[in-house]
Amino acid sequence: MSKTALLLPLLALFVGRAGAQALESIKSQEELDKVVTSLDAALFDAYNRCDLMKFSSLLDDDMEFYHDQGGVTLGKEKMTESVKKNICGGDVRRELVPGTLQVYYMKGYGAVETGVHRFYHPKSNTPPGEAQFVTLWRYKDGAWKITRAISYDHHPAAK
Repeated sequence: MSKTALLLPLLALFVGRAGAQALESIKSQEELDKVVTSLDAALFDAYNRCDLMKFSSLLDDDMEFYHDQGGVTLGKEKMTESVKKNICGGDVRRELVPGTLQVYYMKGYGAVETGVHRFYHPKSNTPPGEAQFVTLWRYKDGAWKITRAISYDHHPAAK
């Protein structure tokens, strides 16, 4: 086996972690905004494409998800299974509403993000819906993961 072939997995690991700037190295609100914006984008890119491995990798094992209409989902495995069952197959696509994302530092823990997201239902004539969300990100052991998420105030999107 060539040295290049041996180095590829290490390079992939480095590139995969490159966007996950360590909490203690973040020195400004702008840097924190960039980190959390990229995490949100990665999470929902995986969600929209049904990349369950990537989606799951951004969730803490003991994560909690609270949905005003769907109830509570506890744990990474149940959350991933819920996305597989309810989202995969092109039934729903999520987009962040531009200009709504806000990010706040949580000392010694990570960050909380809030915003509005819009959901499209490409396989039906259902109009897009909107909801507010809160996501709590923890930085631990070199990785950012969601520990708590709340999606609430679901309603039809304004036209």
